[in-house]
Amino acid sequence: MKQTKEINFGGIQKLTLLDFPGHTACTLFTQGCNYRCPFCHNAGLVEGKERVIPAGEILEFLAKRKGLLDGVCLTGGEPLIHPELHDFIREVKAQGFLVKLDTNGSFPDVLERLVHENLLDYVAMDLKNTPAKYPQTTGMKKEDLEPIEESIHFLLRGEVPYEFRTTVVREFHTKEDLVKMAHWIADADKYFLQAFVDSGNLIQPGLSGYAENELKELLAAVQTVLPQTQLRGV
Repeated sequence: MKQTKEINFGGIQKLTLLDFPGHTACTLFTQGCNYRCPFCHNAGLVEGKERVIPAGEILEFLAKRKGLLDGVCLTGGEPLIHPELHDFIREVKAQGFLVKLDTNGSFPDVLERLVHENLLDYVAMDLKNTPAKYPQTTGMKKEDLEPIEESIHFLLRGEVPYEFRTTVVREFHTKEDLVKMAHWIADADKYFLQAFVDSGNLIQPGLSGYAENELKELLAAVQTVLPQTQLRGV
């Protein structure tokens, strides 16, 4: 079997019924990220401290799962920082699997290329916060929002099935923030507010989530702008 140049995969979940809507899938975790979100629950992946799994090993695993899995979810870290990802996805698609990408939206050119080459079947983009609060939420001193805007506008064109999602953290998100974010992605097909859970492997320990009843109140406020918004993880 042809092997791609090694990608820094840091983990694999061999079966998920949740990560790829409507499909059975496995989830692959790439190492490294251009952000340092304080509430990131995959700190080891972001910092490149997990064991590297060669791309060839992943492809061999997938070859044995034909007919058992519908697709592959690529998450991280930020998958699009890896130039080798394009060829890897092409090999995954050649095996007959659907591909879902999780991304922070900071690489719109790469995202568009993958979609235009029919290499992605679903995209989930993390919307971190309002434009004014993006730098503190991503852990960056300064944030160029133009790439984020480009990715939002591209997905809203509907060239690929997509969703936007926000992990709601008490220290970073207010009701007013979430309503502003809903206006930012007005007319989006899907928007999910995700409950924050402390994984014990955070970049910044000590952060907290909202209680279920509070999340429902936040949801109601966001639904005044985007009625199709849903909660996830409660």
